[in-house]
Order: sequence, then C-alpha cells, then structure tokens
Amino acid sequence: MSAGMPLASVKSQMFESVLGFLPDWVQITVLALIVLAVVASWVVKIKRKIAYRRAVRNGRPVHAAARYGQGSGADHLGAYAPQAAPRPARQPSGADHLGPYAPPRQDGGAGHPGARAPQPSGADFLGAYAPRPRQGDGRA
Repeated sequence: MSAGMPLASVKSQMFESVLGFLPDWVQITVLALIVLAVVASWVVKIKRKIAYRRAVRNGRPVHAAARYGQGSGADHLGAYAPQAAPRPARQPSGADHLGPYAPPRQDGGAGHPGARAPQPSGADFLGAYAPRPRQGDGRA
C-alpha cells in the first residue's frame, strides 16, 4: 500500500497526465468546458422532462412510439411542418389527355369528352364471307 494516498483509476491518471503537459490556463479552460457540458446536458434533460409532463397533463397527443426523450425531429417542426393537402379522389393518368384518340369506355359511360363512337372493325365488312357459328358451340 502507498503511504495514505488513495489509488486513482487508470482513466483519471491518463487524464491528469494529458493535462499535466498543458499550461495552467488551458487546464482550467478544459475543465470548465467539461463541467459546462455536463451542466448543459442536465438542463436539456430537465427541459425535455418538463415538456413531456406538460404535454401529458394538458392532454396533448404524445407519439406512441416516442417515450420520454425519444421524439423525432418531425415532432419539433411547429409552424414549419408541411400542411396536409387534400388528396384528389382519383389521380389523372395519361389516358385523360388523349382527347379524340381515347378508346371508348367499356363501362357504357360516355367516355372522355370529345371521344368518338366506336369504329367498325374489319369483321363488320366480311358480309357473306363471315364465318357461321357452329351448332352446339354455345355462341349465338
């Protein structure tokens, strides 16, 4: 055992040896910055705790996944949060801009304004050469 001297940890010995090479004014500044960082972290922690308790007490919604101290950045946007835009009932597609080239609608609707009536196909012009339906085929 040493002569009445308490044994220091390895970390504190390393810290003292690093600071021992620096001038006194640098040592004091470094120690003051460390104390300031610890105090600032306590202040921030207490402010968050108070804000959380006020939100719970006032009945404001608290994000279910965000327990105390686990809020996301989007929770603090305030006036800068994006506004919820109403969604259109149906998003327009490229077929909405076809105009007279739009095919007729299959649901019997009028189709796109300006859409033409269905054009006859080649089978409409076969006349006597059109194939005849077979017996028992089920087609009329």
